[in-house]
Amino acid sequence: MAKPFIKPVITPEEAAAFVKPGSSLMVGGFNYGGAPYTLVGALCAAGTREINLICVDTSWYNDKEPEPVGVARLVVNGQLGSLVASHIGLNRRTQELYTKGELKVELIPMGTFVERIRAGGAGLGGVLTPVGVGTVYEEGRDTIELDGRRYIVERALTADVAFIKAHAADEAGNLTYFGTNRNFNPTMATAAKIVVAEVDEIKPLGAIAPDEVVTPGIFVDALVMKKEGGYASRT
Repeated sequence: MAKPFIKPVITPEEAAAFVKPGSSLMVGGFNYGGAPYTLVGALCAAGTREINLICVDTSWYNDKEPEPVGVARLVVNGQLGSLVASHIGLNRRTQELYTKGELKVELIPMGTFVERIRAGGAGLGGVLTPVGVGTVYEEGRDTIELDGRRYIVERALTADVAFIKAHAADEAGNLTYFGTNRNFNPTMATAAKIVVAEVDEIKPLGAIAPDEVVTPGIFVDALVMKKEGGYASRT
């Protein structure tokens, strides 16, 4: 009998089924770095629509190229209902949808983006930041003054599901990261109801030393093995 703390290893298709129409979904990575391409590919194949995506960017897409990359596929496929991001400058389709009013986009500074997620993972209501005070960004946002300085009240960000990318997991779901995999993935792992980690390898329990663990397995609900195929834009 499997021990209760052993995490299930599921297929990409099973992971994609966690995302329903109207779900909020966090996806880790920044452009090509640290993105869970296998999970995104399965979600594209599933065709789920009205996804409320929380991702720092929408990857790269130029309509002169044959195929979008990573989460850009969700944009091009018309699968998004809304987007919370910091950077859409590399995806022409996202820009077009935004400027035409066909996609609701909330653009927030990158540091604020990750701090809102960190707050959500910590169970906080939000954070206070001076970033954006006195600019157009402040319009429509709550502010508070402390010790003579005004701050914008940034509410916490959480999600129904998070798709993250790590380098290795052990059977209990403890994760290690390599290079740029360690961008937004560890923070997002704390802030969603269901967390699925795409990994390059799964090691036996105890093979990852405790002081090497970045994301404890308590945050991870299931594991998916990465599929080969470069950036997995075609898988």
